[in-house]
Amino acid sequence: MTATTARRLRKAGQRVTSQRLAVAAALSASPRQVTAQELWEQMRPTRPRLGRATVFRTLESLSEAGLARRLERDGHVYAYVACRPTHHHHLACRVCGTVEEIGEELVTEISRRARQQMGFEIEDARLDFYGVCRACTAAGLASRSES
Repeated sequence: MTATTARRLRKAGQRVTSQRLAVAAALSASPRQVTAQELWEQMRPTRPRLGRATVFRTLESLSEAGLARRLERDGHVYAYVACRPTHHHHLACRVCGTVEEIGEELVTEISRRARQQMGFEIEDARLDFYGVCRACTAAGLASRSES
């Protein structure tokens, strides 16, 4: 993971530092989207000298390099999720915070219609869909989170 992360950072023109690698590893290990504050708190026991501002800045750098994606939560709070290198989009559960990557094939029809009906040639797209995952829906958590 570290070699791949380092390679992706270099390819994006960013420096490879121990802090960036540590934040990327912690983000990749997270089973759900996390805020910078949450990630910093998770990392503190093993990396007590890692500053909170460093985690915030590093997450933004990882997002710029394509190693992470910034998602918006209610109240304009940002959370982050690790991303694989291939182009994809996200399904983010507003209840449990899990994020699933979905491939381009699920949104190809949107691009095709934009080109045909509007003459618009899409060069890049980043789509994040927010809702309730299957597990939370099955557990009846969808309606509870809205109250």
